[in-house]
Formats: sequence, structure tokens, C-alpha cells
Amino acid sequence: MRLGLGPVNGQLQQRLDFGEYLDGLYGYAMVLSRNSAEAKDLVQETCLRALRGMDGLRSHDSAKSWLFTILRNTWLNQLRHRRTSPELIELDAGGNGASEPTDSTKDPHADYVSQVEREQVRAAIQQLPVEFREIIILREYEELSYQEIAALLECPHGTVMSRLARARSRLRELLSRRLTIPESEDEQPGQSSEATA
Repeated sequence: MRLGLGPVNGQLQQRLDFGEYLDGLYGYAMVLSRNSAEAKDLVQETCLRALRGMDGLRSHDSAKSWLFTILRNTWLNQLRHRRTSPELIELDAGGNGASEPTDSTKDPHADYVSQVEREQVRAAIQQLPVEFREIIILREYEELSYQEIAALLECPHGTVMSRLARARSRLRELLSRRLTIPESEDEQPGQSSEATA
């Protein structure tokens, strides 16, 4: 984070580098909205609101938790608005675009297994209720402290800890039913054809 003071029109003004937070904000927005276009809009609106409210950020405050709070409040406002207005249906149901480049130095099978596991974890997280999804993302992926999460969700520190424990337990339960590594059609080393038949 580059948070500093810079002269603008003869006055000192804070600067914030959003670049280091965009991936995290987008991931959190995806957890909340479950829609790529909506998540991008949420991140954009968050950045705009943060720029307008830059005076509200104190230099000793955590910019990351401040941005996540803005994003969450923006999402909650959109939910309230959506309840009172008609729903629009998106007609363009295209794919999500380009895939990530592969690292040719890694073992292809290990890379595949890792990708399958990540997809299964993401799918399991998406099955969690919103209150569990957001707390898992904030703690495990965004690495916010319990205090930062408590401030962001406006709840006591103990509630964060117990909700996180319940979310982890539910996620563990979902993954134990779901997390299976696809085996290849070929025989596994050390197994004879009689053992597999």
C-alpha cells in the first residue's frame, strides 16, 4: 500500500494505491454477488467511493479493511435497492474469458489435481450461506485479523471467532463429501489387473 501525502493545489492530500487490493476486492465481491459483472461493478463503485471519501481514512487505519467495508456496504445498499426494483435478466451468457497460463515446470498431473481441488473448494464455499462465505473469504483468503473482520461486519470479536469456527466446520463437512481426486483410466502403479477388476 502506498499511503502518503502529496501536494494538490497547495494542500496536502492522501494517496492510495488501489492496485494491490483489486484482486482481493474482486474475490470478495464475487463471494457476495456470485456474478462476475456485478462483482466488477461493485469493485468499481468501491474505488469511486473510496476516492470521494479519502478524507475519512486516517493514516493509521487499515486501508484494506476500510476498502472491504466500503465494498460490503455498497453491496448491502444494492441488495436493498434490488428488493424494491424489478430484476433484469442478462441475455449474454458467454464464458468467463481467458484461462490462467500454465507453468511448464510443474508436473501436469499435480497441476491438474491442484486445479480440481481449488475448483471443488470454490464450489463448496459457494454453497455456504452468505454470512459463512464472507467470513471464510475475509479470514482465509484476504487474511484480515479478527479485529478487522469484527469492525467490517460490525459485530463483536467473539462472534467473528464462533462464526468462523462454524463456517470452517460446515466447509469441512461439504468438502469431505465432495473432495475427490479424479483417477486416471490407467492402472495405478503397484496394482495388478486382478486387484482392479
